[in-house]
Amino acid sequence: MSYQEVLKPYREEVAERYPLVMERIEQIGAEETVPQPYRDYFYKAASLLQEIKQEEETITEGLADNRSLAEWQQINHKLYEEILPENYEKSYGNPAFAVEMLGETFGKMFSALYADIRSLIACAYQGRVYEITIFSELLVEIYNCFEAEELPEEKEIQQIIYWFYHDYGEVLTEINVLAQTCAELDFSTSIIMDSNLEDLSYIYRYGSYITENEIKTAEFLNALSEEQIQAMADTYTEGYRIGFEVTGKDLSKKKYVDLRYHIGFERMMRAAVHNFAKMGLKPVVPRMEDFSYNGRDNGSSAVGSTQPNRQYLYDHKADSAMYLDKALVERRLEVTRTVFENRKEDAAWYAGPAVVEVFGEAGFEPKTNPAAYQYTEKQQKLNVYMMNMNSQIVNEYIRGEERSFTIIAYPIPEIGKDFEAIFAKTVEINTLDYKLYQRMQQKIIDVLDEAEYVHITGKGENKTDLTVAIYPLKDASKETAFENCVADVNIPVGEVFTSPVLKGTNGHLHVTEVFLNGLKYLDLALDFTDGMITSYTCKNFPTEEESQAFLKENLLMHHDTLPMGEFAIGTNTTAYKMGIEYQIQDKLPILIAEKTGPHFAVGDTCYSWAEDTAVFNPDGKEIVARENEVSAKRKENVEQAYFNCHTDITIPYDELDCITVIRKDGSTVDVIRDGKFVVPGTEELNKPLE
Repeated sequence: MSYQEVLKPYREEVAERYPLVMERIEQIGAEETVPQPYRDYFYKAASLLQEIKQEEETITEGLADNRSLAEWQQINHKLYEEILPENYEKSYGNPAFAVEMLGETFGKMFSALYADIRSLIACAYQGRVYEITIFSELLVEIYNCFEAEELPEEKEIQQIIYWFYHDYGEVLTEINVLAQTCAELDFSTSIIMDSNLEDLSYIYRYGSYITENEIKTAEFLNALSEEQIQAMADTYTEGYRIGFEVTGKDLSKKKYVDLRYHIGFERMMRAAVHNFAKMGLKPVVPRMEDFSYNGRDNGSSAVGSTQPNRQYLYDHKADSAMYLDKALVERRLEVTRTVFENRKEDAAWYAGPAVVEVFGEAGFEPKTNPAAYQYTEKQQKLNVYMMNMNSQIVNEYIRGEERSFTIIAYPIPEIGKDFEAIFAKTVEINTLDYKLYQRMQQKIIDVLDEAEYVHITGKGENKTDLTVAIYPLKDASKETAFENCVADVNIPVGEVFTSPVLKGTNGHLHVTEVFLNGLKYLDLALDFTDGMITSYTCKNFPTEEESQAFLKENLLMHHDTLPMGEFAIGTNTTAYKMGIEYQIQDKLPILIAEKTGPHFAVGDTCYSWAEDTAVFNPDGKEIVARENEVSAKRKENVEQAYFNCHTDITIPYDELDCITVIRKDGSTVDVIRDGKFVVPGTEELNKPLE
């Protein structure tokens, strides 16, 4: 079955409706039946839909095949230019502008709808006319309400939008699950495998916003030798294979590998697809577009590119607040279960994601937009409930103890003039001596396994003073509390980690500056009592109230508190040195940054949904610290056991004083003193720090 054959039922369903609604959309631009200021909004939205329709037809009919690179660039810029930072102040995509022009009653709502319409751009490039049709029909229905003699009530428009998502959420959910479990939905795979990668026009066929990052990355990879590309692909795919091997999971039972990558890396991904084929795996590349229904706050597409405006996404991350309620959530969960049940055989073949992250973008400090939607407290709890229940459903059909993943990161050109040197250094970091680190980290684990508690202190401006309780071993000859993490699922090498005991984990965690999930945090401070966050603060905003609201939304993920799900010691001092040498510490992704000092994850443990699967270190000892007092609740009430988030907060070596093991008899021994490793046999780790 081909890509178009998979989409055929959806196209057929709207075959008659699509031309009719687009004809009506075209008429809006010539009519004056709606009063100002609303008429201008509908003109702009209708004009955007016409551009999207035209591009869909051009792509589907093959008329874009002879476009020059310059023509592709011009069209791409035209589709995204209105939300670029320099134009955003006057765009209906900006809630503040929409409220200014349309008033409080409809401005916020219409800006959110406009953002959903903008999300159709990527659908046009995939030939997904179903979504274009239904959103066009929604706009026409609302437009008709404004043609009446009296303006409609806000509640009337809200109800139209609500029932739209209630009714069409079933299909949107179905398409999302299909994208994860159907190798024939191969839009992105065909770009990887069938394009002439020397002709950079292929980059624009995704429909995503394209910048110099994507173009120069592709040019750079095209200049590498076949051996270099193959080595990069091998590191990536072998990490995936080894992840199954070391956890005792049977890869032969799987058929689908979930590819996630940044545009520009297609040459590496092509080599990776060939590698995965030798393992018996076909690629699936989910393309869940960033409709408000899917969640614009979490990056819904597996294929990434540089965002035209991160403030735009930040402003629209809570747009589902305009219709989210308990009935809609329950309906969505019911549909998710039904869709997975219908595709349970394919879902069981899903092996897990293989991720290529990128880093180097300038840091983003979000600004509060008072006109943007915010979830009510009730909706925040609904979101938490929905994520929790959704995870349970997914885990029922794609079992955590049977799937794995791998993740690796590379820089993009925006990182600066040293891009090529940083890229080469990153490749070196990604291929550091596995066995050497394994031996040094084992020596650290041997000391840590003596601990009842570990005491961590900062130095200078860092005020960290934290005591972490360690899981007690019953038989130290066969058990360990810490995983020896080298380069398999989590590339590069360089950490030992555990799930702390919550009771007895107390104190203050502080970082002067850190980037988490793309957001910058200044003077981030968390207090823990028995492993749970009891207070939190940062200095991102002028008022404490704004800063705490920011933290609750973006770090605590709307939860009232989170447990400490992980305590780890990063050992990749080579990566730390790279950050210092090229002055890119603030640009390193969590994947690498977490290896450059001790880190503490808030949220679930590293073993969530797979706590009962035995895991062993290379020395044969079982890692027994796989749960904590919260995740243990899964045995009675799984809803209370998981938070569906895991965010690592790293203290860099230069802000670190000591990491000290406190034994049960009260004696102590240092693992790190004055920011340097002092365990015998780990001296090699200090060389990059000198």
